[in-house]
Amino acid sequence: MRAMIPEIHIEDYNYDLPDSRIAKYPLEERDSSKLLIYRDGECSEDCFKNLPEHIPAKSMMVFNDTKVVPARLFFKRESGAHIEIFCLQPHSPSEYNSAFASTKTCSWECVIGNAKRWKDDILHYDSSSPELLAINLTARLMEREAQTGTVEFAWEGGMPFSAVLDLCGRVPIPPYLNRDTESIDLERYQTTYARIRGSVAAPTAGLHFTERTLSALKAKEVDMQRVCLHVGAGTFLPVKSSLIADHPMHREPFIVKKQLLERILNKDCSLTAVGTTSVRTLESLYYAGAYCIESGSPHDVEQWAPYTRTWEYSTAEALGALVKYLDDNRLEELKMGTRIIIVPGFNFRITDRMVTNFHQPQSTLLLLISAFVGGDWQTIYKYALEHSFRFLSYGDSSLLFRR
Repeated sequence: MRAMIPEIHIEDYNYDLPDSRIAKYPLEERDSSKLLIYRDGECSEDCFKNLPEHIPAKSMMVFNDTKVVPARLFFKRESGAHIEIFCLQPHSPSEYNSAFASTKTCSWECVIGNAKRWKDDILHYDSSSPELLAINLTARLMEREAQTGTVEFAWEGGMPFSAVLDLCGRVPIPPYLNRDTESIDLERYQTTYARIRGSVAAPTAGLHFTERTLSALKAKEVDMQRVCLHVGAGTFLPVKSSLIADHPMHREPFIVKKQLLERILNKDCSLTAVGTTSVRTLESLYYAGAYCIESGSPHDVEQWAPYTRTWEYSTAEALGALVKYLDDNRLEELKMGTRIIIVPGFNFRITDRMVTNFHQPQSTLLLLISAFVGGDWQTIYKYALEHSFRFLSYGDSSLLFRR
């Protein structure tokens, strides 16, 4: 069937976001943020701690339990030039847990700041601390592109690379905050339920949840489930092409347990996804299942898969194929990746409601919001701007009902 990629101009998804409306720091209490509620074309507001009052009892809610790693490392050349290395994803070993468990060397795909000043020399970690100097952390450039490359790290002392990052790395807060990482970010640029290391950006919709909020949801018998999608640095990348069809989406790995697939397959209730990362994971499952029906096994979901052909399988058929595949291979979880892009015209098959923050102008995340609310994103953002909502990662939240 002929490709039918939507013709969308990113300039149509612009709005004026004054710098003063970008939250540079989190509020003192996570759940004291404001909550915009969008339902049936109308906006209202509440406090986030009251979110459970707006979630149906005995419904399902899905969280992304990925954990942000301190992925920014600063090295120094013998000339004195400083080089920042931002770890994106493991290269060798390529599996996250194995890379973090490495005790001598490992290599990563990285964004390299000041890359032109790094030649072929081995860099040493920039620190005056005797404890950190004893690790003798070095970096060697294996392959180079424009601003990215493959970097091999080596260190002494036998500690796992996860501990090396904890000691030497900095939390990679978003560049639009226009400030250095501070001590508050170590705790607050992380969800309270984060478990699995791998993200270089937080799934920020989850930053508002506290034990109080989670307990109130539990009291309403909300079935709280988890997925894990590791958020990549591509979440920071701007859309540079006018036509969204020319914008490449980055791959992000995810893990979904068979138990969750079975619960969704058999659910007789609505589902709330916490964050755009959870939405992308959940909606990718349909296409993974369709691939499984056609080829016998799931594989990565490509960017334009939802739009370039007509998919006639039901959601139950697709998810059922995934469960069967896992059963046949004696697996308890599905591990794969997605490049899916969700834009206006997308057919949502699993997600009924979404908790999310307010996103940057002309971003793929704003396109996802527009798709979810039937194109009515301007109503939501106009209300937020006129009612003193705080924007972006440390900003306020919203609960959106799908239209």
